[in-house]
Amino acid sequence: MMTPEILPLTDLSACCSLGAGPLNTSEATRYATLFKVLADPTRLRLLSQLAADGCGPVSVNELTETSGLSQPTVSHHLKKLTESGLLEKTRVGRSVTHQVRPELFAELRTVLQMD
Repeated sequence: MMTPEILPLTDLSACCSLGAGPLNTSEATRYATLFKVLADPTRLRLLSQLAADGCGPVSVNELTETSGLSQPTVSHHLKKLTESGLLEKTRVGRSVTHQVRPELFAELRTVLQMD
């Protein structure tokens, strides 16, 4: 895996606000909750696996096989990601799939975008 290149900020005046301006209290709380969920390395690994598959629905069994993690561990972390709204869970009969909700990640990118 390649490490992203971080360029030094040479002009400190270029470092302004995040996104569209300062966050209000409820926005800050909401985004802090999402980033807390994303701060877990196992969740990031699972999320990257979901995204690598084109953000389409992936079953818990498939993620268990490709991640090398136990089914209860995968289910626990998928539950946290789903409860936060980062993933969408679909049940068809006994089969359960999860997929990335790209609109929420677009929103997080906007919040972090430096103007």
